[in-house]
Amino acid sequence: MAVRIVTDSTSDLPPALCERLGIAVVPLNVHIGERVYRDGIDLDAEQFFQILAARPDIPRTSQPSPALFAETYRQLMADGSAIISIHISSKLSGTVRSALLARDGLPEPEQVTVIDSLSASLGLGLLVLEAAEQARAGASREAIVSWIERRISMVRIMFVVDTLEYLQRGGRIGRASAFLGSLLSIRPILKLEEGEVQPVERVRTRARALDRLAEFVETFPRIDRLAILHGGTPGEAAALLDRVGARCPAERVLVGRYGPVIGAHAGPGGIGVVVLPGGDG
Repeated sequence: MAVRIVTDSTSDLPPALCERLGIAVVPLNVHIGERVYRDGIDLDAEQFFQILAARPDIPRTSQPSPALFAETYRQLMADGSAIISIHISSKLSGTVRSALLARDGLPEPEQVTVIDSLSASLGLGLLVLEAAEQARAGASREAIVSWIERRISMVRIMFVVDTLEYLQRGGRIGRASAFLGSLLSIRPILKLEEGEVQPVERVRTRARALDRLAEFVETFPRIDRLAILHGGTPGEAAALLDRVGARCPAERVLVGRYGPVIGAHAGPGGIGVVVLPGGDG
């Protein structure tokens, strides 16, 4: 039985890569003023950050409807395929709940496996990418699900943002609220752990923050997949890749810009690293 992979737009995977691997992407929504945009369809990252720079209001986001998931599932199941649907952390979004409601309303719900990645952006993206490659290679749904479930707790994400304002006003700040009230000259370094944003440390300069990201990557003796994500600073991302890229095979490294939904909560100018360590432990 063929296996199809579904994710949501917060995975921040390049559209061309999703098309090549047959990954179906269900968009979240971005609310700016009175307008609602479908992430990655009506609004891409470049357009989003241009709007963000011109408007003082903080965007809001919302999960896809169960009906949109159900439509996606029905289309993919028409040829008898099974589905693995992998999504942003349930502690950050209601997307997993929408996917579960859609699955439970299908005539054959057992054909759909919904997975909470406890991750976001390219942390989610790397799991989806591996799952899609395994599916194309003919792996069974059970084998792919087992692989993902073992790896979820292994994904490591560290990132720096220019301001905590977007995370705070979007309600996604989590334990990083401990950093609120810091001096403006302080750069907050954060991590995504157990599905939510948590504080790591505060540094005084952007350069030191980038050093800290590189040092974090260098702590891993083996890296299976590596990603660098940024919110409009490709030069910094390239420089960071120069420092740490050799620690992972080039074909298993991904560099990308986070999209409108992640940008609505991280704000512009953020940069981070995602590590999927080698091995099963």
